[in-house]
Amino acid sequence: MGQDEKLPSAPAPQSLPQPLHRGVAVVEDAGTVDPTNDLSLETAVKGTTLAAGEDERKFLAGIQMWLVASSLTTASFLVLLDNATVATVCFPVAAAIQPLVGKIYTQFRLKNVYLSFFFIFELGSLICGVATSSTMLIVGRAVAGIGVAGVFAGALIIIGVAVMPEQRALVTGICLSCAQLGIVIGPLIGGALTEKVSWRWCFYINLPLGAIVLGGTVFVTIADQTALRPARDVMSTLYRSLDLVGFLLLSPSSIMLLLALQWGGNAHAWSSATIIGLFCGAGVLFLVFVTWERRKGADALIPTPVVRNRVVVASCLVAMSIMGATILASYWMPIYFQTVRGKSPLTSGVYMLPNIIPSVVFGILTGCLIGKVGYYLPFAVIGGALTSVATGLLSILRTDSSTGYWIGVQFLLGAARGLVLQTSFISIPHATTPALVPTAVSMSIFCQYMGGAVSLSLANVIFISSLRSQLLIDAPGVDPRLIIEAGAYAVRDVSIPAELLLGVLRAYCTSVNRVFYLALAVSVLLFVSACCSGWVDTRKTTKDKECAGETSGGQTTSTKTQVWRES
Repeated sequence: MGQDEKLPSAPAPQSLPQPLHRGVAVVEDAGTVDPTNDLSLETAVKGTTLAAGEDERKFLAGIQMWLVASSLTTASFLVLLDNATVATVCFPVAAAIQPLVGKIYTQFRLKNVYLSFFFIFELGSLICGVATSSTMLIVGRAVAGIGVAGVFAGALIIIGVAVMPEQRALVTGICLSCAQLGIVIGPLIGGALTEKVSWRWCFYINLPLGAIVLGGTVFVTIADQTALRPARDVMSTLYRSLDLVGFLLLSPSSIMLLLALQWGGNAHAWSSATIIGLFCGAGVLFLVFVTWERRKGADALIPTPVVRNRVVVASCLVAMSIMGATILASYWMPIYFQTVRGKSPLTSGVYMLPNIIPSVVFGILTGCLIGKVGYYLPFAVIGGALTSVATGLLSILRTDSSTGYWIGVQFLLGAARGLVLQTSFISIPHATTPALVPTAVSMSIFCQYMGGAVSLSLANVIFISSLRSQLLIDAPGVDPRLIIEAGAYAVRDVSIPAELLLGVLRAYCTSVNRVFYLALAVSVLLFVSACCSGWVDTRKTTKDKECAGETSGGQTTSTKTQVWRES
């Protein structure tokens, strides 16, 4: 059990009874509640914010807080490393299921849900590791994708509600810095394991590391911070509680959009009935989803208060765009090094260090500084501006660019990412009430996954289209289909005349440049979104929430009192 942190006292509400039991509950505009009616109390206590007085909020503190933080950080690193190591069906599945994850976290105990999702992720990794067919591998990746969606969201949700407010920015910075480290080095580790050991170890590596996660969470109490009903009551109304209709509309819409972007120009022509049908189906389902969500209101899969919150919407756009820029740089810089420059996967990994190290260092420093100054907006804006500059410089890489050039540009990109990556998740707990934090965080992560998946799909389309046309210019005697089918890492092994190889490499470099045009566009969106993410003093909003529940004339005014239940 973590050390209790005493919150500033506020005058006890006159009209509120003493809580009858320990339960995670938040009373909003409570008025008068019948103390003899447990059901009326449970109905009244539907969550918003923390109040001082009746019962103090339970935060993790001391060694237990850092134990859980280490566990959450390791898990986040692991799932994003896995996601980046093998970019297959896992990414789209995680994106499609993410909105439902937020609703699940609002209905059941945080720790139980988190550990359940982590078990699903480990199970998916095991299935992939022992796969004897491509079908089995795809099923395993789909299972792992479900786990990925819940584990990463759960880590940020737990940090947002269970870590002391003054330490929240630092812990978030550490968690996200290490997590995005997994994104950057994932392709490199995957290539090294495949080359030196076996592709199965891309999945087996998740199993022993999972023990670290379990050790840091199983034996630590994590207090829930929102109103919970008994699990049996939730299960009896699961259809309405989770808004499964909304999920069954949004999830297929997302998958159809991603499939259309992935197949267009590759498996099917853009003008084919398949691609047009996928785009139309995605659009129609999304419009139906929006109509349904407006009807559901506060009980929707993505509640109206979340959608109407400007800070949350801006934070979602920031998360989407920074993930897009990060994914594009992490996937295409190794292609540049290994194909255009002819370096080995190991050397390519070393060349990525100027991107990786500043990102981690600046991410942790930013978390510390936000905790001190209270404002996240300056870091987000500066990070967005520097990301735009860095991706613009990447778009003019040449086959003979100097070492100093690509080191400097990568350093700038990594530092910029460290400045901005965590700001979207730091802002959400201070812009919403505790009851909406899981949903808002999941919405932000959904946008993050969609940003990464859509960026990868568009980048592949841009690259293939550019390579086909550019080969006709730089290497007119080479069959473009032969080069494309060889893959990025086997271009130098294709039997082509030596005098044409340089032209092929120039075509590859030009095509990578055009992918970074997309990264530049995404970075500009990042900068604009960061400017709209709100000038909020996180220290002030924390104190305001903690002091909620003051009385006036013996009556409570918008009294919001929280009772806690341990998980």
